[in-house]
Amino acid sequence: MTTKIIEYEKPKLKNPIFIEGLPGVGNVGRIAAGYMVEELGAKKFAELISSHFMPFVLMHQSSAVHMLKNEFYYLKASGKNQRDLILLIGDSQAADAEGHYEVADEILKYVSKFGVKELFTLAGLSIGEQNAKPKVIGAVSDAELVKKYSKYGIDFSAGSKVGTIVGASGLLLGLGKYYDIKGVGLLGETVGFPIIPDPRSAEEVLKVLTKILNIKLDTSKLDKKVKEMEDFIKKIQDVERRAMSQMMRGPGEAKPGDEKEKLTYIG
Repeated sequence: MTTKIIEYEKPKLKNPIFIEGLPGVGNVGRIAAGYMVEELGAKKFAELISSHFMPFVLMHQSSAVHMLKNEFYYLKASGKNQRDLILLIGDSQAADAEGHYEVADEILKYVSKFGVKELFTLAGLSIGEQNAKPKVIGAVSDAELVKKYSKYGIDFSAGSKVGTIVGASGLLLGLGKYYDIKGVGLLGETVGFPIIPDPRSAEEVLKVLTKILNIKLDTSKLDKKVKEMEDFIKKIQDVERRAMSQMMRGPGEAKPGDEKEKLTYIG
């Protein structure tokens, strides 16, 4: 197996917008998209699993195992000037460059079947310091989109400072044009610590996105939701870090005192 999408339902969607929010710097995208899924009552219809994710499953206290995956949700438009939505959230991104490309390509192939012609990727932008009012930096796959979305308070003047967007949030924008999908990346400024969630940055990204989508969203529960997901996200990222370290070191290279680093729950 490389990358596989398991579909549980085939929703009928009209001109949907695709929104991606996977783990990354400050978990800004994951928090923002995950909050939308919960608060707006989006319905899961498919899952993506990949051998490019780290090779482990997590064990819950109930002893049930949790497979690393990405999840597709849909939300039907319910108001005037709204569009149907497909949202992607997940536990992890690929662990290697080839996997990033493969997973992004599979995602685009899948959502294009529903008629997606526009997408938004949500992520954090590391600036190395705390900002009381984080900016939302914009990246586009088509220059025409700058004019279209500048009125929403997105800063499109930081291209020379950003340089690169690593992972799904960047590749979906870049590869999207090969599927005739135009895209906008919304990058919330954050300190830059991957394992520390940044709800303030996620909230600023949500404010911009919900204005664009013409959706009302109460963000008062955001801090509570972040605390609920924080331990789980940290656990995944901690195990991924130790698994990567162990694989790079090799099975016969364990050092004395490495007992804490031993991944006893990985088969």
